[in-house]
Amino acid sequence: MTLIRRLLNPRIDFVFRILFGSEANKDLLISLINSVVGPHLHIVDVVIKNPFNLAAYRGSKETILDIKAMDQDGTWYDIEMQTLPHVFYGKRAIYYAAKVYVDQLAAADDYSSLNPTIGIHFLDFNYFDDDRMVRQFVFKDMDTNEHPDQLRFLQLYFIEMRKFRKDWPQISTALDRWVAFLTRAERLKRNALPAALRDEPAIVKAVSELERMGADPVQREIYETEVQARMVDAIQIKTAEERGMQLGIQRERNLMIRLITRQIGTVPPNIATCLDTLTPDQIDDLGDALFDLNSYADVEDWLSRQPRRRE
Repeated sequence: MTLIRRLLNPRIDFVFRILFGSEANKDLLISLINSVVGPHLHIVDVVIKNPFNLAAYRGSKETILDIKAMDQDGTWYDIEMQTLPHVFYGKRAIYYAAKVYVDQLAAADDYSSLNPTIGIHFLDFNYFDDDRMVRQFVFKDMDTNEHPDQLRFLQLYFIEMRKFRKDWPQISTALDRWVAFLTRAERLKRNALPAALRDEPAIVKAVSELERMGADPVQREIYETEVQARMVDAIQIKTAEERGMQLGIQRERNLMIRLITRQIGTVPPNIATCLDTLTPDQIDDLGDALFDLNSYADVEDWLSRQPRRRE
């Protein structure tokens, strides 16, 4: 019986870098960039400035996360896949794009040698509040919406892939196809691709590349190691968030006890115990009701009307 393995996850840094940062897969990078920046720009060729090298990747202690490339017109691109939330991701995205822009200048060059720089960030988490999947940021005059040519030289795109919810028949654009591939590749089969993907040669090749990488023992081992590391990172982030949330709730409870003590007097042990069971929303409600509570009998009456928290 032949073991059928799921395709590798292309959102894992190592896989993403091979797919889009290798000289042999330059056509995939061109297709991916065009799916984001089109129809404003059309890329026909790129030079990858930090091409992927397996030996260097295995021997390096510092993981390179972004892909830097320059197109036929001199425009620079900084492409990154980010799988885990980052509280300062916006600042990081600005820094990455600005660094690529500034690093174009050699010691003897002047500003006239600077070319446009576009940062493209694929996010596997929700960063903005509304349901839009794609956002483009540019410099504009806040009053007139004017967008001068020389301020077009730095742009940022964010693609929040968690907001992609189209079914296969609804997929119509190049970016739809690439995001569908990036988010659903593990469930794809090269010989049975959905119609929305099989007519796109770059994606058919990308699926074949995932099959090849999965069959390579060395690359499979690196992939499994990165998957485990991402799982550990995710657990650590979740644990830190839960600890921070619990610490915040406890601080709110302590503040409430101080306010009640100042208004009514020392909090009896039975009331303090009840306060420890309140949810964050109930603590907020108690804060709103506090000025109408003049005795601990009033507090007890208020507490008795609160639904019990399910453990």
